[in-house]
Amino acid sequence: MAHIVISNKILDRYLRFLARFDNKSKKRLINKLKESMEKNDVMENEPPELGSLFGAWVDDRSSDEIIKEILSARVEKREIENFE
Repeated sequence: MAHIVISNKILDRYLRFLARFDNKSKKRLINKLKESMEKNDVMENEPPELGSLFGAWVDDRSSDEIIKEILSARVEKREIENFE
């Protein structure tokens, strides 16, 4: 699972926002974050499931119908923009 790393500046903004919460809500948030960290620790130690690394296109339409839809969605713009 990919992780998002954020700067201290953004963390400070979150903290200023969260500081307005009542204590009960803050405790619930802390518990949710703690559970999330524990879940991530377990997931990081497990190899990814093979099925999650690949997949197939799932669609009820025929290949001809899909191609027709793709081609009909194309837009040609013949006008050239002037960047002056």
